[in-house]
Amino acid sequence: MTDVVITGTGLYTPPHAIDNAALVAGFNAWVEAENARRAAAGEPATLEPSSSDFIVKASGIHSRYVLDAEGILDPERMRPRLPARDNDAPSIQCEMGLAAARQALTTAGVEAGEIDLVIVACSNLERAYPAVAVELQAALGAGGHAYDMNVACSSATFAIDAAANAIRAGGARRALVVNPEICSAHLNFRDRDSHFIFGDACTALVLEDADGARAGGLEVLGTRLVTRFSNAIRNNAGFLNRVTDSDPLAADKLFVQEGRRVFKEVCPMVAALIGEHLAELSLSGDDLSRLWLHQANRHMNDLIARRVLGRAPAPDEAPVILDRYANTSSAGSIIALHLHHADLAPGALGVVCSFGAGYSAGSVVVRRG
Repeated sequence: MTDVVITGTGLYTPPHAIDNAALVAGFNAWVEAENARRAAAGEPATLEPSSSDFIVKASGIHSRYVLDAEGILDPERMRPRLPARDNDAPSIQCEMGLAAARQALTTAGVEAGEIDLVIVACSNLERAYPAVAVELQAALGAGGHAYDMNVACSSATFAIDAAANAIRAGGARRALVVNPEICSAHLNFRDRDSHFIFGDACTALVLEDADGARAGGLEVLGTRLVTRFSNAIRNNAGFLNRVTDSDPLAADKLFVQEGRRVFKEVCPMVAALIGEHLAELSLSGDDLSRLWLHQANRHMNDLIARRVLGRAPAPDEAPVILDRYANTSSAGSIIALHLHHADLAPGALGVVCSFGAGYSAGSVVVRRG
């Protein structure tokens, strides 16, 4: 069987950072104005303010990067301001993808023209068609074919699985997986329970047939995926909204979740997935040097890591980046991989794992070459 290696990683970080204090100030200004409006209208409901301490305790998040901070922090708008672009201009996600992809290609020592598969995988695509992946393929000058895919927060690991399988089957020699996440656009910044969760970022990976790879990297020993239907995380935005006469600004057209239920149901599912995947490869948690987990919530990561390793992880064993990036959906585990893999010794083993809406989860076991 053809061996597949990850030879390059890339990361695009947006220019604007919003710390908890600034986010809370904007949210609380809106709460104060909304409570005053409700009182004047004789409405009994009173909204509760947020706080930095509440955010850190609930999630472990201290800050996040976004494409536009001004619109988010404006109490009268509370969503990013991203002007529409002409059809002939590069899309936002294509621009993000170019930055991350070029870094990954440079690391791998691969020219864009040598790529023959491009997969753009993320939780929300900015349009239905033409595919952002095909646009990115053209902008890079890549060959072969390209397509978009969406498995919410698990999109990156599902795309790694698809790319690795294409290489093993001979359908591609070199693949590029790109995850342009504009999570601030589908976040309800007026919901106290979730207004702090997401940030924006884009990651990229180069996967190659090991026989043709010029650089060392991370050998993909195996991939394993699982899905289980649940409404606990949902986003009802879609092309049918206009024909069902739905309000496009309604809260259910944005990210919504039942946080406690998600924690209770997803953590054991993900720990079991990783454990079973390791067992298939005749490995166990004791063999792992690194866990690059989905960066959604510090408490979830801690619990999953403890169950996989059988003990509390050391900081370098399960690196956390959500404190400064927040939840970047499918990009999160890849950011952790990008920033925390160079120190691995040859032969060291690790797991990339993402999980989220669906429910969905993907596990990728790798070994340092």
